[in-house]
Amino acid sequence: MSLYDNIRRVTPYVPGEQPAGKVIKLNTNECPYAPSPRVAEAIAVCDAGRLRLYPEPDCHTLKESIAAHYAVKPDEVFVGVGSDDVLALAFLTFFAGEKPVLFPDITYSFYDVWAELYAIPYETVPLAADFTLRPEDYARENGGVIFANPNAPTGLALPLSGVEEILAKNPESVVIVDEAYVDFGAETALPLLKKYENLVVVRTMSKSRALAGMRIGYAFAAKRLIRAMEDVKASINSYTMTTLSLAAGKAAIEDEDYFQQTLGKIIKTREETKASLQKLGFSVTESKTNFLFARNPNIPAQTLFETLRKRGIYVRYFKKPRIDEHLRITIGTDEDMKQLLEELRCLSKR
Repeated sequence: MSLYDNIRRVTPYVPGEQPAGKVIKLNTNECPYAPSPRVAEAIAVCDAGRLRLYPEPDCHTLKESIAAHYAVKPDEVFVGVGSDDVLALAFLTFFAGEKPVLFPDITYSFYDVWAELYAIPYETVPLAADFTLRPEDYARENGGVIFANPNAPTGLALPLSGVEEILAKNPESVVIVDEAYVDFGAETALPLLKKYENLVVVRTMSKSRALAGMRIGYAFAAKRLIRAMEDVKASINSYTMTTLSLAAGKAAIEDEDYFQQTLGKIIKTREETKASLQKLGFSVTESKTNFLFARNPNIPAQTLFETLRKRGIYVRYFKKPRIDEHLRITIGTDEDMKQLLEELRCLSKR
């Protein structure tokens, strides 16, 4: 028997590349604008002397601000180190049975990593040919359901009626709706919380609130489900959130005017970029996110990806079945998108 026989082996999630130097970075769905000015103010007034102390283990200050903003109770809110942390804890907490957890075959590629890591049985459910999610495909025996809405990397959103159909057909399973991109135009499942005790909604401040560097994620669910997540968290690490991230998150969630202004700019640029790509011959899905999922029928996606990369423009390419002819393009500033389109225009003329 070898030393390495008892070491867990997994195929990890591969995040988008973080290039050094000056590039146009459209590959990791970060916000192209700075966070609310209130965030900088909140960090600036933090007493550095307090950093010798542990932060709030229950994150009550941030939870109260989130609860007030979304009109829920603080004990219906969970906070973690980015939505990845929240989702990982949700997998550990809610998917502990012997029946397979269901999620789409094309979706956030961390789901199968967590399932493999935690030895959770799972099955992937194929999306339709047009990449839409069919609620009826989840009306079968399972140990839980999770799906991103809007989905990534397709950008497509399931209407609220479809989300409710899945919830209604799975009363004995926890259904996690990953709403990392919901602020960019999709319907949130939050109104269904009072009706369905099996619903968990997960959000992040990395995208629409421009705090990817602070790692702030949160979830909404019935008090009993939140308590279960808190117990699992406390069994791993009670102090997950830093004092600075708690202050930054509170400031960001309370600046609604800045939040709406930023969303408006990103959505406007998204729609303008989509129209321009279509004029260049690209097919583009109906995105409700801060990225576009695009395909050029005349130029292989990998060729576009590699050529753009050489020119200092980074987009995301997934060498996977069904989507290996598509690029996922984060919405940057207007100037970023202008330069991207100029390069694509030149490539299309070749």
